[in-house]
Amino acid sequence: MTPAKRMDERLKRLQEHLKRENPVLVDVVDKFRGLDRIAIKLGLLADGDSYATQISWWPMIAVMGTFSAGKSSFINTYLGLDLQRTGNQAVDDKFTVITFSPDGSTRTLPGLALDGDPRFPFYQISEEIERVTAGEGAKIDNYLQMKVTPSEVLRGRILIDSPGFDADEQRKSTLRITDHIIQLSDLVLVFFDARHPEPGAMQDTLEHLVKGSQRRSDSSKFLFILNQIDTSAREDNLEDIVSSWQKSLVQAGMSTGNFYVLFNDRLVVPAADEAVWARYVAKRDADFKRIDTRIRDVNTDRAYRITGSMESLANQIEQQAVPHLTTALKRWRKDTLIWDAIAFSGIVVGLGLLSVWLGWWAGLRFNPPWLGLVQSSDVALGIAIAVPVLLLLLLHFWIRAKVAGYVGKTLPQKESFGNLLQAFRKNTRFPHLLLSTSPAGWNPLTRSRLSGVRDSADRFVQSLNDRFTNPSGQEPAAVEKKA
Repeated sequence: MTPAKRMDERLKRLQEHLKRENPVLVDVVDKFRGLDRIAIKLGLLADGDSYATQISWWPMIAVMGTFSAGKSSFINTYLGLDLQRTGNQAVDDKFTVITFSPDGSTRTLPGLALDGDPRFPFYQISEEIERVTAGEGAKIDNYLQMKVTPSEVLRGRILIDSPGFDADEQRKSTLRITDHIIQLSDLVLVFFDARHPEPGAMQDTLEHLVKGSQRRSDSSKFLFILNQIDTSAREDNLEDIVSSWQKSLVQAGMSTGNFYVLFNDRLVVPAADEAVWARYVAKRDADFKRIDTRIRDVNTDRAYRITGSMESLANQIEQQAVPHLTTALKRWRKDTLIWDAIAFSGIVVGLGLLSVWLGWWAGLRFNPPWLGLVQSSDVALGIAIAVPVLLLLLLHFWIRAKVAGYVGKTLPQKESFGNLLQAFRKNTRFPHLLLSTSPAGWNPLTRSRLSGVRDSADRFVQSLNDRFTNPSGQEPAAVEKKA
């Protein structure tokens, strides 16, 4: 089965699931197919890839941070189950995908259960791992596992517990999965340990989860949580510690996002001062309620997020990918022509000097010893013309390739709208013409199709709004029925 056919089958299975779970999104999959065709023609996507696989069609909450920051304890408390192992050391070196179990039992399934099921957002993640670290793709069970449990708060959601950033030796593969999870998640809870006064030892966390969040258009989905804040209760310096951490995170690049404090009742010794402790508990309870509200809202937010991402991709293709590609191609054409002129001029001058040195000139008349043979035979004349032209063409395409190589190094391979370097290479290879002013696949029809995607996104948003609101105030029963 070809990659394109395999992707088509995967999207069909997705639509079958959405017909049962969220029919409004079924047609959105077809619009993603339209975006895929545009991106493949432009070279932003490879044949068999799809934007639909770069988002999660299930509400997804990721829990991340360093080890001992209380991630697993929070998950256990939230689920009302002792599901995840806890401790002050790195107790789990796998990403754990936690889902609802309809039969009331708790099970642990291997990573293959995620890698081989196209309904989950980790389908064929082993191939990504293999590209990052050769030989590791076959060890998917070392990186992923799935736990199913009957906790009602999981119904309709996926929760992901990540290993500590400094607890895993397989660095590249772990960070690749982390990036994948961040990209797909509706909500990312980033835990820090309040017992460590400075975040200097957590550079990977800060780089990937703080600085990385600022490069994203969806940075509001990051919730930064200072856990185990109860350790400061004896000194009664809650505000000072929170302020210190916020300052450190701002210095690391965080300018948006929400900051919360938490602690686990089962793991603390209350402060002797009841008034101080009551203030800590009130702050913890208020922040936990805010976090819980954000988690519960992902089910509603999910449909808007998916629809919004479709419109965002259409805008990014037209407003970012095509202009960047056009600029790079303009530089490639200019530099190629310059090097062509330099090379061809050098050849002409070199051949001219060589002919003088060989005595092929009679005054101002070119008269090499082989000229008579060429003029007396059509075949010889044809060869005399064809060989230099062919050599010049080979030189031109060699120059094209070399210029494309150094210009391409300035382009990113991975963007949310696709692989800009791949699109650039497509436009600089034969048979694409050097003097073409537009990227391959970019024309008025393509612009019209992108405009159609944006219009469809607006209609989908209106359909979603009809499920949750009725500004006219008419027929409230009908609106409630839709919701």
